[in-house]
Amino acid sequence: MTQSYTLSLAHINDTHSNFEPCRVQFSLNLGQHKLDVTSHSGGYARIGHHITKARQAAAQTNTPFVFLHGGDSFQGTLYFSHFKGKANAHLLNLLAPDAMVIGNHDIDEGNARLAEFAKQIDFPLLAGNMDLSQEDLNKPGCLRGLPNILDYDHQQKRAKYLLKPFHDKTLAIVGITLDQMKEIARPDPDTHFVDAIATTARTVEHLKNQGIKHIIVLSHLGLDQDKRLAAEVEGISLIVGGHTHTLQGDFRALGLSNLPYGEVINNTPIVHAGKYAEVVGLAEITFDAEGKVQSLTGGNYFMLDQHFILSANTTVDNQDYQDYQAVRQQLSQHPNVLWDDADTDIDGVIRDIYKPAIAEMENKVLALVPKNLVHTRLPSKALPHGSEIAPWVSRSMFQEAKLVDPRVNFALHNAGGVRQSVAQGQLTLADVMGQLLPFELPLVKYEIQGQFLYQALESAINAATNNSVRGTGAGSFPYTYGLRYYYDGRRPLGERLFRLEMMQQDSQSLWYPVEPESLYVGVSTSYTAAGKEGYHPLLQARWQESMESLTLPQAFIRFLNRSPNLSDLLSQHVHYTSHSQRMG
Repeated sequence: MTQSYTLSLAHINDTHSNFEPCRVQFSLNLGQHKLDVTSHSGGYARIGHHITKARQAAAQTNTPFVFLHGGDSFQGTLYFSHFKGKANAHLLNLLAPDAMVIGNHDIDEGNARLAEFAKQIDFPLLAGNMDLSQEDLNKPGCLRGLPNILDYDHQQKRAKYLLKPFHDKTLAIVGITLDQMKEIARPDPDTHFVDAIATTARTVEHLKNQGIKHIIVLSHLGLDQDKRLAAEVEGISLIVGGHTHTLQGDFRALGLSNLPYGEVINNTPIVHAGKYAEVVGLAEITFDAEGKVQSLTGGNYFMLDQHFILSANTTVDNQDYQDYQAVRQQLSQHPNVLWDDADTDIDGVIRDIYKPAIAEMENKVLALVPKNLVHTRLPSKALPHGSEIAPWVSRSMFQEAKLVDPRVNFALHNAGGVRQSVAQGQLTLADVMGQLLPFELPLVKYEIQGQFLYQALESAINAATNNSVRGTGAGSFPYTYGLRYYYDGRRPLGERLFRLEMMQQDSQSLWYPVEPESLYVGVSTSYTAAGKEGYHPLLQARWQESMESLTLPQAFIRFLNRSPNLSDLLSQHVHYTSHSQRMG
């Protein structure tokens, strides 16, 4: 009989400073009608409770237990905006992961912020393809040489890795992050990122030569790149991933996705745990002596409030207590729904130490939102124009920048700069600053020829859709105000954006063609204007000027102050983004 080796695994990723439970929305079928369910899920105290339970259960059966974070702890809420990583370090220490991989948003503010975080945490920070060999040791905030950072071994050309006892074997954990980091984040110029797949291949080969066959790759590459990694590198036992906010599992009964948990590519299962600490991944995995997975059970689990709000999509008589109880029963019977049991110590730390500083901002209402505004990065059949909130962000950039400089013709923003949907009801300062637009990026105005606008828009869409290029993720998809474009992904590269029009000033109904040689003044964030994520043609601008006094969230807040009731605005047609043909 072949000997088996069992591992108990817990994992989270892309938590983005969501220490408190996050609002979630489900859609449940109840008889002949459908009900929308609004609740809150997750948060660090609830996750902490279930991590402790899983640890204790593993200890009782002498099963090795590993808890891993798939990267992007930073950004996302006021807890990061205000405390700049201190709260992240404190609360992650209380959860006690065995390791975390560095995500792109963890280095959004450069090496110094990440170094400060690394000095405060009690666990290893993995980035096996981050090459720090050229980093200046004398600069403030240097990452190089920090003892708990497992980076790239420049001499050996492989990742440094974490080793843990595993029954009578050894378990290796290798952390790999995006090698496109300079395109999508802001690491210091002396920090470089080596090819993720090649680095993993060399590292796995080295581990195999050392007799180590049980190898976990802790990845912040995204699901598609994880699949490619598994397909191209033999011998990876398991990939625990992040970056794409992928919720794996069958959640069709809740009106959500149905993606296999632990999808197997080339004998390697891949697990992801959604986003924003809404779910926790819990799995029992059995390997053979060669490190191959024999079985994987478990999944992602929502941790819901005991109470929730119902609203009907259709008019239904007697929607009352009986409906509420029927929905509760459906939720209780769902195999991946847990409830609000929480770690009281973690809950107390959040409530007493960190919450008071941001409570005032949560009470400042900026606007009343008449309906849910869904944010999706890419257009789809359900949302053919894509995000319902990103165009309003672009409009706010345009209108507020134009008040400063009347020459502004258009606004151009990337989908990833908007972080989440907006729920019906009150929109607070905390919602905008902490969740919707957490990146305090200055706006930049620039003058550019029309030909480079054509190039920038096509390049950004290609990058967002991986259409004949190696993209940087859907976050690069462009949302505009004052520009509309027509894109056909079936055409050759360089010809896909076949029509581009500019809105006539002081008119939302008159449009004219953008001429390749003519000059136009636009506004974007400093991130997009710096050419990140496919927007490099914007670097051909004749001039760029930072509007330091006007940041992205400030523009949106000022826009809302002028129109606090969005009902009137939503009745207007917004000219934005693609009247696109096939995406390819």
